[in-house]
Amino acid sequence: MSSYDVIVVGAGNAALCAAISAKEQGSHVLVLEKGPIEKRGGNSFFTDGAIRVAYNNFDSIRSIIDIDEETSNKIDMPEYTPQDFYDDIMRVSKNQSKPELIKQLVTQSLPTIEWMKTHGVEFELNYANQSFAKEGRIQFWGGLPIKTVDKGIGLMRSLFNRCEELGIDVWYEAAAQKIITENNEVIALEVKTKEGTKKIACESVVLACGSLEADKKKRVEALGEEWSAALVRGTEFNTGDGIDMAVEVGAQKFGQYDGCHAIGTDANAPRVGDFQKPGDIFKKHSYPYSVMVNLEGNRFVDEGADYRNYTYAKYGKEVLKQPKNMAYQIYDAKVRPILREEYNLEEATVFEAETLEELASKIDINKDQFLQTIEEFNAAVQDGEFNPSEKDGKGTKGITPPKSNWAQTISEGPFYAFPVTCGITFSFGGLATTPNGEVLRENGEKIEGLFAAGEMIGGIFYENYPGGSGLMSGAVFGKLAGKSAATHAYAVK
Repeated sequence: MSSYDVIVVGAGNAALCAAISAKEQGSHVLVLEKGPIEKRGGNSFFTDGAIRVAYNNFDSIRSIIDIDEETSNKIDMPEYTPQDFYDDIMRVSKNQSKPELIKQLVTQSLPTIEWMKTHGVEFELNYANQSFAKEGRIQFWGGLPIKTVDKGIGLMRSLFNRCEELGIDVWYEAAAQKIITENNEVIALEVKTKEGTKKIACESVVLACGSLEADKKKRVEALGEEWSAALVRGTEFNTGDGIDMAVEVGAQKFGQYDGCHAIGTDANAPRVGDFQKPGDIFKKHSYPYSVMVNLEGNRFVDEGADYRNYTYAKYGKEVLKQPKNMAYQIYDAKVRPILREEYNLEEATVFEAETLEELASKIDINKDQFLQTIEEFNAAVQDGEFNPSEKDGKGTKGITPPKSNWAQTISEGPFYAFPVTCGITFSFGGLATTPNGEVLRENGEKIEGLFAAGEMIGGIFYENYPGGSGLMSGAVFGKLAGKSAATHAYAVK
């Protein structure tokens, strides 16, 4: 029988951070990837790499990126403190998030970024999505100024390279099936491999294999029948296996099982994440500057309620509720040049016309109601200066729902319609853990030798999600869980 100090289940960002962290402590580490090598990397592989960190001021950011002095001197970047990060999460979660978990996340965010950099992960400024040029200066906004180089692809490439350098074993097409315990303590893991089922002895197991979103039956049971129509934005292998195994040995389910991270994505995006087209290229996140209408021709959300970073993870659910689970983002020539880069890709589905009447004839919509909605919206737009780099207060008056910021008339042709549907990223439900990733029983006691990280930790996100928090949470709690697992393994050997 094979034997390891620490076995990490999963091979995304959280899992590999856990594996590297455990290896740093001197542990013999095994990583189990359920998928084949060409589909490794979990949901992390599909992200655009934006990662939220409490950086205080620009000096902290400069220490982790490669930037010359001339460019640096042109940048305006508001400070973003641990308290700002904490407040953002608690605000969008309606104060439901577990405070001790969030405090750990925000205080450890910058040290974890610095730690990742020492292990070969490269970071760069998030120019395209979080900055605007104004009067010769580069103005950042929204508390999300950095991303990993080459998106999630680059992140996972760096982490896998580091695992190889450190001598961490990685098994592919190896699905963990059962945690074996004795006297409330992990002693082994049962794994299904290409060669058959194996029992691997270990002192610690770190579960970092994602949530349940790729299993349609579990998704519908947790979220509701309409979620059968949602696209799966990431890996097809996140089917709740880790949660099931943990619950079988007494772990407590925790968090919002009827909540999830879901976004508006191209209506013609793949049904599950396409490893040939990663990098989060199908999302459509310039909607704060749009008028968004359903197939009946009606608006259904306040597109400009807040920065995109604080609404995108919940507005996908609102799209899912609409007829045929889809909607259209409508833009005119005034804003088309400032739309995010994903709108210009060949994969983007778009309808274009010189008049609104012609546009309505090209799309699946109630034409008369659509034209009336745009007319009423245009009449409701208030005076003010449109400023995409901040909440400009340029809203509407007299219509429901209102548009609170970035309201401009849809009046200058050509006009554009981008069809969107809902894509689910991950479920907010997971396991109860300590802030160091130790998995807890229903009575609050620890299951000795069992740890969790990433999307498997419940209690972090509820209702909504500040953009970039998922990668940061995965890295922070992966690092902590790996160290905790290694410490436990050393203590019991």
